[in-house]
Amino acid sequence: MAIEVGNVLEGRVTGVKPFGAFVALPEGKSGMVHISEVSNEYVQDINTVLHDGDAVKVQVINIAPDGKIALSIKRLLSPAPRQPRSDRGPRPGGPRQNSPREGGHFGN
Repeated sequence: MAIEVGNVLEGRVTGVKPFGAFVALPEGKSGMVHISEVSNEYVQDINTVLHDGDAVKVQVINIAPDGKIALSIKRLLSPAPRQPRSDRGPRPGGPRQNSPREGGHFGN
């Protein structure tokens, strides 16, 4: 099976760097999961999430002309539920006055 964008593959983490993790793929190939593609949550230290030897399921998101393979773990996860923002109150100063959205024209 050729490695193509969109494919979901099983791999093994072979190295962890501050910016991402390298993953061994089938056919002797390897790719990298950038730290931003590891989790739906913000990851400050990738070493808290991935370790050498971990088996991971990844999706191929890009293959560069030079052959570098970009991978994602995050795209295979369920989306994180969005929490309502409780820190937002009413707009300071109340609603806008003389705005095009109120009445459709300025000054009416």
